[in-house]
Amino acid sequence: MRGSVTDSRPVPGGRRMRGAAGVAVSAALLLPLLGAAPSAGAAVDDTGRLQRAFASAAAEYRVPLSVLMGVSYLQSRWDGHGGAPSVTGGYGPMHLTDARTALAGAPHHSEGTEDPRGDGARTALRPDAKVPENSSLPARLRTLTKAAELTGIPAQRLRDDESANIEGGAALLAAAQKKLGEPLSRDPADWYGAVARFSGADDSATAAAYADDVYDVIRSGERRVTGTGQRVVLAALPRLSPDTGQLARTGLRRVSAAGTECPASVSCEWIPAPYEEFGGNDYGNHDLGDRPKSQSIRYIVVHDTEGRWDGVLNLVQDPTYVSWNYTLRSTDGHIAQHVKAKDVAWHAGNWYVNAKSIGLEHEGFLASPDAWYTEAMYRASARLVKYLAEKYGIPLDRQHILGHDTVPGPTAGTVPGMHTDPGPYWDWRHYFELLGRPFEPTAGRNGGMVTIRPDYAANRPEYTGCATRGEPCAPHGSGAVRLYARPDTSSPLIKDIGLRPDGGDSTTDVNDIASRVETGQQYAVADRQGDWTAIWYLGQKAWFQNPAGQPTAVDAAGLVVTPKAGSAAVPVYGRAYPEKEAYPAGVPVQPVSPLPYKLLAGQKYVVGDLLRGEYDYSVTFATDSHRVVIGKDLYYEIQFGHRVAFVRAADVQMQPSVIP
Repeated sequence: MRGSVTDSRPVPGGRRMRGAAGVAVSAALLLPLLGAAPSAGAAVDDTGRLQRAFASAAAEYRVPLSVLMGVSYLQSRWDGHGGAPSVTGGYGPMHLTDARTALAGAPHHSEGTEDPRGDGARTALRPDAKVPENSSLPARLRTLTKAAELTGIPAQRLRDDESANIEGGAALLAAAQKKLGEPLSRDPADWYGAVARFSGADDSATAAAYADDVYDVIRSGERRVTGTGQRVVLAALPRLSPDTGQLARTGLRRVSAAGTECPASVSCEWIPAPYEEFGGNDYGNHDLGDRPKSQSIRYIVVHDTEGRWDGVLNLVQDPTYVSWNYTLRSTDGHIAQHVKAKDVAWHAGNWYVNAKSIGLEHEGFLASPDAWYTEAMYRASARLVKYLAEKYGIPLDRQHILGHDTVPGPTAGTVPGMHTDPGPYWDWRHYFELLGRPFEPTAGRNGGMVTIRPDYAANRPEYTGCATRGEPCAPHGSGAVRLYARPDTSSPLIKDIGLRPDGGDSTTDVNDIASRVETGQQYAVADRQGDWTAIWYLGQKAWFQNPAGQPTAVDAAGLVVTPKAGSAAVPVYGRAYPEKEAYPAGVPVQPVSPLPYKLLAGQKYVVGDLLRGEYDYSVTFATDSHRVVIGKDLYYEIQFGHRVAFVRAADVQMQPSVIP
């Protein structure tokens, strides 16, 4: 949670606030935590252990406490994650990286049976690219080894022990300061260059964006309780103005943002995906378009790469592979753009969604399948999404900011093969707080809807299959909530007949989305019973635990759809395609194919958009035959299950969710 807002203007007549005030504030902050020892026999309050570790390491390595804590917040929000590595092999509160043992599996879009284009008018795209080999890991992925050399602390302890990890981070900051020829000053304003180098970035723009974020954290202050119950507070230094001129002395290369569509608040470079023709009249790896003039952009799709930064960039530059619009680097939040917003990338597995979306891939590889993401990447991603949403009029909600796991299969046969990233460990609650759209209650218990919103750190559903099929995953915070057939955890999990047409049971596998909902998703309330709430989900009444003392959802109100009077059931679709009469000569009619679900009488589902059926006909390299077909048939986008879906407006009636 962010601390109180304070004046962030520079001191009148001065370049920056000097060190004495900063040290005084830091000392005052620690007085309550470093007071008298507890009396004999008294219970020891351990909630200040992490705060004391920051103070001790800052003093030992002569790093300003605010700088050490600000860097740690941007890396991990002060969480140690139980010794589990991040998606780029980073450990502990300081995100010390040790990625040498990371696994390299199949590239993200080469797994499973999903066709990334999702266009039935073309032969299914099944990329089989191999993970590009890299001769050595960059320095930004080997900082834990350097910290071990500087401190003499064994690498395993730096991974597992939060206090040791903080000490390692302090040593790295001090070493960076010395390398720049700067004194170990008590003034946090004198450490801008060292913070920029700590980011691991190899270019000045990314390093500056990272350092600016750290100093924003220091100016505003932060406070939170970590996943292990540690209370940590960084006092605000609102008038702090760092010496940004140090950046010129870091020796980092310059990267041009020319050609990119990014906000000025992030570091961005243009690494284009190829639009090339190759053998067999095939071409790749995206389609040229004229968005938003030809068709609106309504979705942003969040992905997890399952591959390391440099390897992923090699893949997106391969015309025989697939494409997405942006890639974000985990260690420092750097962004590369590959496909212009006007063009259509192949990334979501549903051509209708591809044609109306922008895809963001977030760096990650299988060092641990339940690995965590850095604050630097969350913040850069949120800034990019806010920029794109404002530019293209995209609502900031979970029916428009989609995970790849919430994109529907376009036809019944594609449902089982759709991807499940970024998965249950992506922190949607924090992400939307960064977007400036926190998930708050909007109604009382008669609102008729709920917004899923568990406490990420405290909510730890059991999952299996992270490392070994069927074996339990390590306990981990999650933004997902499990669904049952009855208000009882011993009852069966909700089934998804689309995922398992044979009627097979749902599982707790980390990639099985059949019986879980995610933070920010909204559903119509079907029933309540004690600490349990039921929602309408995939044509069923699905129950989840929602105790008053630790709620997993908040009440909401809005618009819902239900079948029109006299209809026992209406079909549900994975795409909103036009009626056949809308297609001009020369453009093959695409079937409006229902999914294997039904929206039944008496059930209600939350509404997203009302939109016309559209089909982007782009199946040739030459663009002269490309057409965007827009029909008269109207569809509602709804939150139907874990994934969104579409229903014809002619089949349903819309009404307020409020219970009379």
